[in-house]
Amino acid sequence: MTQTKLLTAFIALSAAIVLTAQTQPPTGPPPPTQPPAGQKPGQQPDVVDVSIAGVGGPPKYAIPELVALTNDPETVKAAKIIGEVLFDDISYEKEFYMIPRDIMRTIPKPTSPDQIALDRWKEVGADGVVIGFVRRSGDGVVVELRLMQVSSGKMVLGKQYSGSLKSVSDGGRMYAHTFADEVHNQQRALRGVARTKLAYSSDRDGGQVKGPVGSRGVSAIYMADYDGANEKRVTFQTALEISPVWSPDAKSIAYTSYRDGFPDILISRIYEGKPPERPIRGGKNARNYLPAWSHDGSRIAFMSARGDDGNTEIYIANRDGSNEHRVTNHPMADSTPTWAPNGNQLAFVSDRTGSPQVYIVNVDGTELRRISTESYCDRPTWSPAPLNQIAYTCRGGGGYQIMLYDFGKGGSIPISDGIGSNESPAFAPNGRHIAFTSDRTGRPQIYTMARDGTDLRQITKAGANKYPNWSQ
Repeated sequence: MTQTKLLTAFIALSAAIVLTAQTQPPTGPPPPTQPPAGQKPGQQPDVVDVSIAGVGGPPKYAIPELVALTNDPETVKAAKIIGEVLFDDISYEKEFYMIPRDIMRTIPKPTSPDQIALDRWKEVGADGVVIGFVRRSGDGVVVELRLMQVSSGKMVLGKQYSGSLKSVSDGGRMYAHTFADEVHNQQRALRGVARTKLAYSSDRDGGQVKGPVGSRGVSAIYMADYDGANEKRVTFQTALEISPVWSPDAKSIAYTSYRDGFPDILISRIYEGKPPERPIRGGKNARNYLPAWSHDGSRIAFMSARGDDGNTEIYIANRDGSNEHRVTNHPMADSTPTWAPNGNQLAFVSDRTGSPQVYIVNVDGTELRRISTESYCDRPTWSPAPLNQIAYTCRGGGGYQIMLYDFGKGGSIPISDGIGSNESPAFAPNGRHIAFTSDRTGRPQIYTMARDGTDLRQITKAGANKYPNWSQ
């Protein structure tokens, strides 16, 4: 079939829903789209609502290279990258057995959206196959992706995405991320993380700031895709800026900044281009650190040192700084708060018994109890619902290691592998993965791993990178 006929078939036979490509991190599941005229809400032409099942194990999926229907460089590049990223995104959650790439290359590419070598896919044991086509359309690009059930030849999920050429400036990664999350949602009732972002602090740009005691290194807030691609600098001050945390709607980042010579909490609406907000309004005698958003985004917990003694306590305030109140009150230091999913409790670290330990307390300061038993604990992070776990750092293995406390079992187990020093854990929004800092290769870098400590992946490489946080 000639390329012209293939392109004509693609346009004529397209049976997918048109979605506008997202250019910002998601705020949750993709919004519902309006059906074409005469089509009922939720109805998709030529799509069957079926879960692709495997035989004696997880379903086997094939995600071969996408077909570029036009020969311009942008389209060819996008077809290659979307296919590669989609393979990685779907394999990341380990819900499917992935047909290896070298095997997929032995099977002919589809000659049209409805001409797929299903017999060949059956021969290699595939239960589902994703086919895709990319073409230029004026000043834009159109991407069609279909998940096919191999046994029946039916399409079980079909999407068509369209956008400007800017939407494929990164190779069209967002199209792959979006479809991967759709597949996990439809086929496994799982919220995928392909469209999520990581925020962290990095000193890769160098520099020192002189202070009253000595020089302080400069670090800025960065963000990247969940897999480390598309790194972007978020803050541009010549200052120490650390411990970023995403707001629940993934549109703002709160962080600790020393830009005025003392630590305070700033909030940047990263897509609006406006100056950062300073809701807590700290100063030299009210030094604020390490913000943590409540799960509805209405409040911020933080640690603050007020007065001359330098002792830190845990505070809570509304998003705009109003209704501030103190949660802890002890002569020893209390630090690093994290919210429980129900919004009624905090976990934090205190050295009130000598060695820093992880404690839980109600937001009104009542019912305090200790959950950790190891030596020198720090940086707890509460898992999202419905999981009921807290990851934190403790001293061990020649540095620091990550522990996982399970409320159901009433105890902790180590999940990091003991190589290097591993700190600052942060859960993915589905609770299945943890981002953290490790110096196992020398300078601190950001890594991710599964909640059980497997599937280690390095995210950053340039400079020293710390304090990761995963967007919702």
